[in-house]
Amino acid sequence: MKHQFVKVAAVSPELRVADPAFNAKKIVEVIEEQSAKGTELLVFPELCLSGYTCGDLFLQQTLLDGCLTALKTVAKAITGLKMLVFVGLPLSAQGKLYNCAAALSDGNLLGFVPKTYIPNYNEFYEARYFSPAPEEVLWFPLGGEEDDGAAFSAELVFRDENHPEIAVGCEICEDLWAPESPSVRLAKSGASIIVNLSASNETVGKREYRKTLLAAQSGKNLCAYVYADAGVGESTSDMVFAGNNFIYENGVCLAESLPFSGEAAEAEVDVGFLLSERRKLNTFRTNGENDEWLEADFVGDGELTLRRFPQLPFVPQGKELEKRCGLILSVQSSALARRLSHTHSKTAVIGVSGGLDSALALLVTCRAFDLLGKDREDIIALTMPGFGTTLKTKNNALSIMQAAGVTIRTVHIGGAVNRHFRDIDHDPENRDTVYENAQARYRTMVLMDVANETGGLVIGTGDMSELALGWCTYNGDHMSMYAVNSSVPKTLVKSLVAYEAKRLGGRMEVVLKSVLSTEISPELLPPDEEGNIAQKTEDIVGPYELHDFYLWCFLRRGYSPAKTLYVAERTFAEKYDHETLKKWLVSFYKRFFAQQFKRDCVPDGVKVGSVSLSPRADLRMPSDASANLWVREAEEL
Repeated sequence: MKHQFVKVAAVSPELRVADPAFNAKKIVEVIEEQSAKGTELLVFPELCLSGYTCGDLFLQQTLLDGCLTALKTVAKAITGLKMLVFVGLPLSAQGKLYNCAAALSDGNLLGFVPKTYIPNYNEFYEARYFSPAPEEVLWFPLGGEEDDGAAFSAELVFRDENHPEIAVGCEICEDLWAPESPSVRLAKSGASIIVNLSASNETVGKREYRKTLLAAQSGKNLCAYVYADAGVGESTSDMVFAGNNFIYENGVCLAESLPFSGEAAEAEVDVGFLLSERRKLNTFRTNGENDEWLEADFVGDGELTLRRFPQLPFVPQGKELEKRCGLILSVQSSALARRLSHTHSKTAVIGVSGGLDSALALLVTCRAFDLLGKDREDIIALTMPGFGTTLKTKNNALSIMQAAGVTIRTVHIGGAVNRHFRDIDHDPENRDTVYENAQARYRTMVLMDVANETGGLVIGTGDMSELALGWCTYNGDHMSMYAVNSSVPKTLVKSLVAYEAKRLGGRMEVVLKSVLSTEISPELLPPDEEGNIAQKTEDIVGPYELHDFYLWCFLRRGYSPAKTLYVAERTFAEKYDHETLKKWLVSFYKRFFAQQFKRDCVPDGVKVGSVSLSPRADLRMPSDASANLWVREAEEL
């Protein structure tokens, strides 16, 4: 799979208890189906060659021999395939019986992984038959030839010979539930994917608890976790098995099968992301090179067919959105309330433009004042019409301030800015950056002076997407005394404002809907002949949905330009063509690197999500770092 994606599957095939030949036949059928789909790692349930519920039949040599014969049948079926397969079987070694997983690839038996923790409580009686994994590495002979056999150890790690970073560790059922799971050691030894061959029976509430375990295990070990559970073919004398198959990646469920459905769980795990997280989180410590590496050629070069990435990765989807918006607004307002209290600020001073960012900042400020029990009249909101202000945004600004019940001030900045142009001998007909930035800096000066006058704090309105692109005027809207939106990306700002509109209702909902329908613009250039916004931000810097996606790929996922474009083409296939995606990707890298100097001196602002650009929080980056590597790779794609 390209760009360190690996296609994995967990399947509960049709099964007959104590019939290894039948079970091998069904396993081979699944292998053929999954091979056609390009699956590279395939996991079957615990003891799937014999059945988990054989009871005392496990002590019969006939069954054990039948399972070894069935294992050879499965191994032969994957000859010539790029696939790593795990199947479960009972195995007798050195006079003891072990519950094992066999790892197979290209017709070869790579090794056996015995179960470490043998449950013997409630409905489980495994200790009647099986011994726990031995501490030493054993050699299990299969035939008459000296080299006809395989390593036998719970410490084995299987990796692709051409992509050694793609390494797979294995544990079995109860191993996951134990306090010291083998997967912890395996992950520290370099395994980026853990597989679990399980036979976990279904009882009320167990599926939910099982998912909690899998989320935690994959999250704390920064790994992918592929869990294959025994299905309905097992004996129902005392238990029932539902075929709960799951695939997790760093705490997130990528795929799951419904209980009793017979479905497979299939997904493409992002090993590159997992390795990036391991490099970043210094508390994840490896223990050096594992002596028990076993290599095989199982990773192919197929395309992504299953994995879907959200177009708005910073914006939760479905039912989670409302819950998350409420939490983020609480985080922002609580942080601001603490800062206001600590500085003994009498007022909060905020510039309201009629756009999204200032609307959100005002809503957060109102929440903070309510938390502190302060009168909203001490929120001093200023509208400062300039050369580019349109009637719609001016009316939006006044309406939202009136609906919020704050103190309103209007300062027309045109005359003062024109006097400034005369002072520096600048022609106002020259609509360059001086023309634009003088307005932004004058507005900031007004806010700062009003804050000094009233014993207040200037509330910043700029968002994280603007900081990423440097789309802010240095020492203008770039500066404040507390920046409540500084880690909120533009795509999320819209959702937060929409959430508050719905929650507040009435007049506020009406005006916020008007704000949401307004073009994103700094409004620093005069309107067009019809009085509409002429300066549209996304026409200049590109669509924010793309830049937020690229920012997420760059900082949160650790993707290269090639991998970012590869994923973007599949995510935005119906909206943007290759050249458009590439154009804005190149632009993103150029702007992000060139504008770091603005981020190095941003005001304090609370981190609300997984990414922040503050030099005191997530991002420590030289202002003069070169973008050449990233830009060159992007330009050559």
